[in-house]
Amino acid sequence: MTTLSFTVSEQDTALALGSGDVPVLATPRILAWMEAATVAAASGQLDSGSTSVGIEVFLTHGRASGVGAQIDVEVTSVTEQDRGLTFEVVARERARGSADPGGVNDGAVVASGRVVRAVVDRQRFLSRL
Repeated sequence: MTTLSFTVSEQDTALALGSGDVPVLATPRILAWMEAATVAAASGQLDSGSTSVGIEVFLTHGRASGVGAQIDVEVTSVTEQDRGLTFEVVARERARGSADPGGVNDGAVVASGRVVRAVVDRQRFLSRL
């Protein structure tokens, strides 16, 4: 499956993005990272000339992560249905100082969710704008 890794910066905080007033990882940023992981996972499944667009999201963001935290966002499953793809995604905080992703102290779940992406013809989609 696809995994993307990120480091929480000041620009990723709720304070910076206006989704809260504390300097912790913002929910809109974790959602953007999850969508990026689904785009990467979908890229290998699309025909030439096709792309995918997000159409539905369910997200639970249950753990705060501070500036400097290392976050691994993993697509854990992909289901094809009709003209779309449904992705199960989980974000885990890597233990501070952990050089070995997946080590014994890694894996505290920060957020989890489901992202649904419709598969569309790129040209046709853009011509409707």
